[in-house]
Amino acid sequence: MKFYNLVLTLASLAHLVLAQTQWPIHNNTLNSVVEWDHYSYIIKGQRLFIWSGEIHYWRIPVPELWIDILEKVKAAGFNTVSFYGHWGYHSAADGSLDFETGAHNFETLLEITKAIGLYVLFRPGPYVNAESNAGGFPGWLTTGAYGTLRNNDSRYTDAWKPYFTKYSEIVAKHQITKGGSVFIYQIENEYGNQWTNVAARTPNNPAIAYMETLEKCARDAGIDVPLIHNNPNMNTKSWSKDYGAGFGGNVDNYGLDHYPSCWSCDLAECRGTNGNVPEFTVYNYYNNFQQVAPTQPSFLAEFQGGSYNPWGGPEGGCVNTTGPDWVNVYYRHNIAQKVSAMNVYMLFGGTNWGALPFPMVGTSYDYSAPISESRAIGDKYHETKLFAQFLRVARDLTKVDLISNGTFFASDPAIYTSELRNPDTNAGFYVTIHTSSPSKELTHFKLNVSTSLGNLTIPQYATDVVLNGRESKIIVTDFSLGKQKLIYSTAEVLTVSTQDKEPLLYLWLPATESGEFLLSGVKSADLLKKTGCSDFQVQKRSDGLVVSYKQLQGTCVVKFSNGYRVVLIDRSAAYDTWFPSTSSDPYTPENSTVIVQGPYLVRSASVSQKTLTLQGDWSSSNSLEIFAPSTISHVTFNGKNIKVSRTNYGSLLGALAPSIHSVESIKEGLPALTSWKVADGFPEKQAEYDDSKWTIADHTSTQNPTKPATYPVLWADDYGYHSGHFIFRGRFPSSNSTASGVNITVIAGVSSGWSAFLNGAFIGSWIGSKSVTRSSLVLSFANATLKTENVLTVVIDNMGHDQTSGATNPRGIYNATLIGGGKFTEWRIAGTAGGQKNIDPIRGPYNEGGLHGERLGWHLPGFSDESWNSSAPTIGLTEAGAKWYRTIVPLDIPSCLDVNLGFRLSSSSGSILRAMIYVNGYQFGKYIPHIGNQVIFPVFPGILNYNGDNTIAISVWAMDAKGASVGVEWDVIGVVESGFKMGDTGYLRPGWVDRSVYY
Repeated sequence: MKFYNLVLTLASLAHLVLAQTQWPIHNNTLNSVVEWDHYSYIIKGQRLFIWSGEIHYWRIPVPELWIDILEKVKAAGFNTVSFYGHWGYHSAADGSLDFETGAHNFETLLEITKAIGLYVLFRPGPYVNAESNAGGFPGWLTTGAYGTLRNNDSRYTDAWKPYFTKYSEIVAKHQITKGGSVFIYQIENEYGNQWTNVAARTPNNPAIAYMETLEKCARDAGIDVPLIHNNPNMNTKSWSKDYGAGFGGNVDNYGLDHYPSCWSCDLAECRGTNGNVPEFTVYNYYNNFQQVAPTQPSFLAEFQGGSYNPWGGPEGGCVNTTGPDWVNVYYRHNIAQKVSAMNVYMLFGGTNWGALPFPMVGTSYDYSAPISESRAIGDKYHETKLFAQFLRVARDLTKVDLISNGTFFASDPAIYTSELRNPDTNAGFYVTIHTSSPSKELTHFKLNVSTSLGNLTIPQYATDVVLNGRESKIIVTDFSLGKQKLIYSTAEVLTVSTQDKEPLLYLWLPATESGEFLLSGVKSADLLKKTGCSDFQVQKRSDGLVVSYKQLQGTCVVKFSNGYRVVLIDRSAAYDTWFPSTSSDPYTPENSTVIVQGPYLVRSASVSQKTLTLQGDWSSSNSLEIFAPSTISHVTFNGKNIKVSRTNYGSLLGALAPSIHSVESIKEGLPALTSWKVADGFPEKQAEYDDSKWTIADHTSTQNPTKPATYPVLWADDYGYHSGHFIFRGRFPSSNSTASGVNITVIAGVSSGWSAFLNGAFIGSWIGSKSVTRSSLVLSFANATLKTENVLTVVIDNMGHDQTSGATNPRGIYNATLIGGGKFTEWRIAGTAGGQKNIDPIRGPYNEGGLHGERLGWHLPGFSDESWNSSAPTIGLTEAGAKWYRTIVPLDIPSCLDVNLGFRLSSSSGSILRAMIYVNGYQFGKYIPHIGNQVIFPVFPGILNYNGDNTIAISVWAMDAKGASVGVEWDVIGVVESGFKMGDTGYLRPGWVDRSVYY
């Protein structure tokens, strides 16, 4: 088995001992609504496999879209959703907090989750990492004035307490103990610092004090649900009441993070944590959980759901690295490791708009997640859904022991099997995988299983079970099915829906494979729908029937003598099948579900007397087949009546109206992006530019741990500028100066870039490097004309603050030394208009930086560009410098559609440029073709006005003397007919106001 830290079959004796242990049930003594034991969480008295996915509301700053994402989460079968907070998003300055304007008011999320039936894992920080600027710390915290951060330094404590207290007070109102949806609350993030020596358990007292202060703060603010922490890897073993018994700082529940195939598309980033192992290697979590937290559920509080795409990564991300086959293998492997709670990071990634990202990533935070950045769903989502629907109905899986594992279960040693068993019901789960998990071989095998009817080798009549390369299957035994049992099935369980008081079972297989199952307590079976299978055979036994068949594309329906129905379905048809619940209970009782085959998405279902009301989306496929209680005779879809007829096997057949819309038709109807206006985007390069309202940079000392080589201090954060571009202007006289050049060193993060001008003349650029954060150039004044007073202008593309201990790494000019003699007499700095005043609170502190057009509000709707000349970004510049382009385009997208729009940017080969695109005032794309490969930039509806005018602005910065241009065109990413209706979003797009007070 390609395990890292192999689960040895010899350990099975220890597993059997564990299986005999009586594990106590725990709670945090504040309530018994949420309890837990060695096996799983027990919520409101019911065991539940926690199946959660991560979403960052601040990466989709349109509250009206949150319900769209959450409905897709619910439709995929998740019972929980996880939210990170973001201190910096809510705090533009020390003493300032915003939980009210626009997307800063996150309470809507908690109202939606309660209404549709999702529990919530909330992770407020104060530090969150998340590939975000400074790991979620506000810019004002990074100056060094608050210490090194993430410890018990009183300066840091005084800084985070107001944020953490207010956040906790808001969340406290929505806890499950108060009738809400939040069932657990995370303290800090990936802070595995409890020990200075893990093996010796030598306590790290400052870290312990920090955790204890955070925990007390949460409790004082009203948080009474369990507290959790997510350890960054299996080496840290921190904050568990089991491993850390007798030491301080422990939370109620231990959690573990792991990214087995790397959190980045650049696999080299993960070798220090994961080792230099082959791709598709699976890992042993079981031993870690038994050592560190044996009395608690095995909780993967962050488990890989995709990977972020760093600058220079593949265009569109590394989707195939964690595609449907990865989902199939790794999530089932976690079951084999006796995991009973899992949070997938990310389920929906969103967009790094503005200055949200840390330096290593660009605008997209698609993360190759099941729900794409554009909100579209595809095969990865559907494969995740198949696994989730099984978890939903595999109730016995919430209390299992790992009995044994090895190659001896299967007839072929190329197959490795883990046996899990419920000690109360004897239900068994056999997780099969290739012994070498990276294998791409096609392997046929039989499996030895233990059942209530004795030991069996299965299949008994059908052809062998198949694992086709990177694939895993969970073979169930003694699976409860109403009053009977599914003694075994070589096809995987998809779902169970109780209709008319009888279970309707779905079993799935890839098409062309054979399946077999034994159902107890039945005497005969009729194949009522035959088109989706062949070779159907029934073998009678005294204790039931064995059914064997070959799965074809589509479905078959079998009805048994006791009224039970079994639907046999292939993978592709299962992808198009939905299981909405009429209940808002995250437990999702089996008698609350209906089954709908055909549409692109089913968002919700409700029943009133004889009417089934469905809300959803559809595109090219418009057929419907519905399995619902027999009392249902009338169906509506998105408010329209659907004519249905009943089949002889009890389903309802109907059809939606064919869609007349497509990607092509929508694209043809979009307005041309041709009527552009242009203005100089960098007048600051001229010596005569008036910078009298700029901030004078005159600090002779800094609290930042990194001291500059020259003074005054030119760290932007020290002057209240934290995000986006900075512009510095330094003056020096020609009298008594023989300066012939300048030595400049800039610290602005990896992939950052900068250009320098002397008295308006371009003297050079650092174009950027994916590995260099501190860049230096010696620039000659040879092509510039010296004057009585000279002005050196440096524009810097700051890529954001580093994460973890690097959050206090400075941003700005480290060294500015004239070559040949002379000194600078004054420096001034420009950054975000208003600095920390947050003059655009709806968009917030990360949206804009210090470019000329940003400071003057040229990116905002309502700015008058009447005096500008006509041009286009495709014309661009013929020299180094910057230009700013604007156009206004109307949209009129039909309200019956959910359309995913974006922009595609392009440039000629070899162009050295940095461009940003702004949509109705929001910076929604950073394009650096010589550094990164992102060319498509999705933009959410609500940022775009789908039924009105839209202001599109583009800044183009040419970094070398040959100039640059940028092509801009619409990209239609997806189109579906939809029941999703957005509310009014006009408040998210405030217009221009005069900013002359600042510049």
